[in-house]
Amino acid sequence: MTNAMAHSRGRRNPADGRAPVRRAAATVGVLFLIIGVLGFVPGITSNFGDLAWAGHNSDAKLLGLFQVSVLHNVVHLAFGVAGLLLARTISGARAYLIAGGAIYLVLWLYGVVIDHESGANFIPLNGADDWLHFFLGVGMIALGLLTTRGPNRR
Repeated sequence: MTNAMAHSRGRRNPADGRAPVRRAAATVGVLFLIIGVLGFVPGITSNFGDLAWAGHNSDAKLLGLFQVSVLHNVVHLAFGVAGLLLARTISGARAYLIAGGAIYLVLWLYGVVIDHESGANFIPLNGADDWLHFFLGVGMIALGLLTTRGPNRR
């Protein structure tokens, strides 16, 4: 009924013909692109004048909470582009979500074990970033697994 209603109003249903895993990967990709761009917007990123290329000395914070740098923002943009490109196929979308989620879990673990005030914190990361990375990792892996089903995954 929903498809008929969407078509009866003259609008195409955006979910037509697209596997759930492809929609999920594209959505995650768009979110990463938005976050990457917002990291370069003064006001949305507090202490914008302190935005450094990389390193723990970058005092810029996205939404006043998540420590960012130019490198950090570029990584978000790259993840976004990768998500959109890999969302073109079911296998690419699934790989993006699961492998990307695994990368974010490794990044979470890295953030938890390093000293945030040391040179090892080159991205940079703070406690809010660490836990966001954890939830992103778990969420992306869950999306990759739950939006594909059965042994005949394409």
